[in-house]
Amino acid sequence: MDPEKILKGKRILIVDDEEDVLDFLTELLEICKVDRASTFEEGKNLLESNYYHAAVLDIMGVQGYELLEIAIKREIPALMLTAHALSQDNMKKSFEKGASYYVPKDEMGKVDVFLADILDAIDKKKNVFVKWYERLSGFCDRRFGPNWKDDDPDFWNSLMKY
Repeated sequence: MDPEKILKGKRILIVDDEEDVLDFLTELLEICKVDRASTFEEGKNLLESNYYHAAVLDIMGVQGYELLEIAIKREIPALMLTAHALSQDNMKKSFEKGASYYVPKDEMGKVDVFLADILDAIDKKKNVFVKWYERLSGFCDRRFGPNWKDDDPDFWNSLMKY
């Protein structure tokens, strides 16, 4: 899979209250058409008035879960990005609410690859969670311990199936 080929010219929305994160991701995604917002209100207005191939939403600081609801209603796949909400509960909540990816800010240097995973899976009608698991389950093992899925194995297994 070639992330550059998949992402070239795609319209991406980034919503984060940290200017340096917006700058970093805008540069990382320079082959895309990027809109950015630093508040919930700006993000909401952009989501409701434009089509995006995908959205990158911070959880804290910009009411990310509310933005996720809007994105899902508009059929815009969302990648949840977080530093402060990095927990098993927030990870599960993100997937329950329909996020395509949940990414710790420690891994944001790979957001281009993760967005390409999402768009590639949609294009091929495949389950993007399988790719997420392949790429980030090791991070979860290190962060939360190797048994992080044991709190709700049925939920995690159900994500692997569809």
